[in-house]
Amino acid sequence: MRVISGTAKGRTLKPAGQATRPITDRAKTSLFNILGARVVNANVLDLFAGAGSVGIETLSRGARAATFVELDRAALSAIHTNLETTRLENRAHVVRLDVFKFIRRTQEKYDLIYVAPPQYRGLWADTLNTLDGLDLLTEKGVVVAQIHPKEYKELALTQLELFDQRKYGSTLLCFYQRKLESASSATTSSSDV
Repeated sequence: MRVISGTAKGRTLKPAGQATRPITDRAKTSLFNILGARVVNANVLDLFAGAGSVGIETLSRGARAATFVELDRAALSAIHTNLETTRLENRAHVVRLDVFKFIRRTQEKYDLIYVAPPQYRGLWADTLNTLDGLDLLTEKGVVVAQIHPKEYKELALTQLELFDQRKYGSTLLCFYQRKLESASSATTSSSDV
């Protein structure tokens, strides 16, 4: 596991242990090809952060700030080590807290929210459903869920909508954005007729 591009390119990252599932270099490369310039100057939230690989990649590529939320002690230790190794700790905030408690308490807005929870517990869907009821995403912000393809199901979201999916072996990346205002206002006006 390493940083692929930016100021910390090539730095090897310490893994977080058995409790987490790191993103492969192939999936991470594709993720950042899709996100492109959106990461530059972005405020990033890395939920179930593991070793912090995705959040650190955003910082290396020019994100303004990244918040890493994780409960596992080994993973937290790996995040701190990896931030020191990459010399990116000055733009990072590491929080040891339950993800759901954090997202219900934070007052910040994020340009990118990355969700990569432990597999097969439905946590990705619970997280997306919770985010859907909160106002944490900037107008053009993106939520990306990293799951196993077998975990995917359609979610009945009211504020967020799926706009892209990419599969890389046993990793499925699901991209969500705010529902377009024009679509919601068109629905409202047609129902008023």
